[in-house]
Amino acid sequence: MRLLSLLIALALSQQAFAVERETRIPGSALKTAATLREQALADDTGWKVTESLTTEIGPRLAGSEADARAVEWAQAKFRQLGYDKVWTEPVTFPKWVRRSEHGEVLGAHAQKLVLTALGNSPGGTVEGEVVRFSDLAALEAAPAGSLAGKIAFVDFQMQRKRDGGDYRFGGGIRGRGPSVAGTKGAIAFVMRSAGTDKHRVAHTGMTRFAEGVEPIPSAALSIPDADQLARLAALGATRIRVALDCGFDGEYTSHNVIGEITGSKHPDEVVLIGGHLDSWDHGTGAIDDAAGVAISMATGALLKPLKPARTIRVVAFANEEQGLWGGRAYAEKYANDVARHVIAAESDFGAGRIYGFDSSARDTQPGAMQQIMQVLAPLGIEWLPKQGDPESDIGPLTQRGMAWAWLGHDGTHYFDLHHNADDTLDKIDPKDLAQNVAAYAVFTWLAAEADGDFGSAPESATAGEH
Repeated sequence: MRLLSLLIALALSQQAFAVERETRIPGSALKTAATLREQALADDTGWKVTESLTTEIGPRLAGSEADARAVEWAQAKFRQLGYDKVWTEPVTFPKWVRRSEHGEVLGAHAQKLVLTALGNSPGGTVEGEVVRFSDLAALEAAPAGSLAGKIAFVDFQMQRKRDGGDYRFGGGIRGRGPSVAGTKGAIAFVMRSAGTDKHRVAHTGMTRFAEGVEPIPSAALSIPDADQLARLAALGATRIRVALDCGFDGEYTSHNVIGEITGSKHPDEVVLIGGHLDSWDHGTGAIDDAAGVAISMATGALLKPLKPARTIRVVAFANEEQGLWGGRAYAEKYANDVARHVIAAESDFGAGRIYGFDSSARDTQPGAMQQIMQVLAPLGIEWLPKQGDPESDIGPLTQRGMAWAWLGHDGTHYFDLHHNADDTLDKIDPKDLAQNVAAYAVFTWLAAEADGDFGSAPESATAGEH
């Protein structure tokens, strides 16, 4: 009986502890969030910030002169919006430059090809017969040495999906294809752009060469040009020339730019939001990711007059496009402060309407998630547990145990514009952007006002939870 009594007492104490740990959001904060939601829908700060970055700075290739101007712009914009603290943190990385790029079909069917070098590609001019592959698996199955002196062409067409799910294939080809082709003896690599448009613009993006693989010139064709090359290859042996003037040029130090609204009750506890400041160089980086920077900056500005209990930290991350350099630098610097980062969300998937919400706290704090959804739902947002994940730059710190939230943008048309010359301001709908700001403002405010946490803890204490 004594043992049974002890077990019952232990169970009751564990239940009491669980109740004490339940995170709840005060009714007053929920009421304020509903008002904030409507205010944000009528506010144009997000649009003005996006317009400013894409117009005054334009393309922001990491390591370029425009990168440095973007860092200065971000500091000035945070101050203009009334942030309490603004500072920068250095981020150093290899500097990759693009100077020129040309492609053409040789021989009886001679004609120009629209292409763009992939980030990390070396320069060089090569000519060779094209060998077409339907996807990455087909290239991987090619016999060793079978591409000696030839140019590999991977011709996979991405499909439009709301969650952008096909990018795992298109992006995977871009990331691994050149390295695989090099191991088979190819002298160059070309691919159908990782995109869903039909415009004659090529989509750039990063590739990576495995250790021990000699880098080869690597480029993406516009989708109409990939169609053309496939038709030519079907007629018989087709030779092309790829001429890329690009490559690495030493190291460069850019900066993460950080703005804070100081918490009125818990200034040492942080709700983190942000986007990345850099972009590729063909368009003006409107959807990727001026919109994300603007959504985050506008959110902080809207919340400041409300005096949030926790600190709101907005980060404009450096050089996401070429390897998450800013996100990884941030995670390294704040590795010992994981628990202070109560929860984080990042906007890096365009400016389409937000349709879904998810969080790593879905199982541990279902009550708080339900409360947040109560205010998000009128924006057309659904609770979609296990359908989201942390965006790019916050990923490294979530791997160390930081809690995250996902506000999922409709990406049906995102890959029409991704990493190409059409990524410009006119592609953003101001009403959709305002809905994005409203969703981030609601989430950020409620996370800052919550009584309790969302599970952030050092990785060793949270293994298997995220």
